[in-house]
Amino acid sequence: MPYFNLGPNQVAYSVVRGTSCRYTYFRFRPDLTLEVVLPKGRPVDVERAIREKTSWLLREYERMSMTKSILRADAVMMGGIMLRAVFHDWAADMLVPDLARGVVDVYTDDPKRFKELVRRWFLHETSAYVVRRVAELAPRVGAKPAKVDVREMVKWGYCTRSGRLSFSWQLIALPDRLRVYVILHELTHLHEFNHSADFRRRLGAVLPDFRDLEKELNLFAPYDLFAP
Repeated sequence: MPYFNLGPNQVAYSVVRGTSCRYTYFRFRPDLTLEVVLPKGRPVDVERAIREKTSWLLREYERMSMTKSILRADAVMMGGIMLRAVFHDWAADMLVPDLARGVVDVYTDDPKRFKELVRRWFLHETSAYVVRRVAELAPRVGAKPAKVDVREMVKWGYCTRSGRLSFSWQLIALPDRLRVYVILHELTHLHEFNHSADFRRRLGAVLPDFRDLEKELNLFAPYDLFAP
């Protein structure tokens, strides 16, 4: 894999062809290697394209370096705390978290099923949490959602014009202060379906430090269930 110099770091990169016919895209993977996505059917000088984006790449690399991944091969985050995975060869698939020990015992005869076991665990825990906390927090905003659900989605939360609130099934991995931020953010959208000054004013009335929480939330990276 070729490398390029980015500040004091050497960064490995790979090149793939995308579906766009016009644009070149850059994205860092969780391991901080770079993927360069070239336009379909058009020649591009990759090294020159990287040089032209150096300033942006450096900022993004520094941001990604600070990002906290929710899942690794040997650990998973719950409530903002990384739990070390301890694997046990066992026929029945099961996860048993032990927050006091800072571990999650993984009972399976196939360690590759760790992601799926985490997904099941998160779905159950996030669903129970969201139902309870939305009911508790909705009166603070003076809004009542038409429906609340938990989904596999890229965003932490989403509000539809019909009043349905959807939350990422990975929400339970975050520290509680950030879970509350996400829920209050989406509840506020029931009043203001945008990110206007009125939206920020309403959110600030119930969560004065929402801007700091928003910045903190950007440092947490949900994992991609379909990534290798």
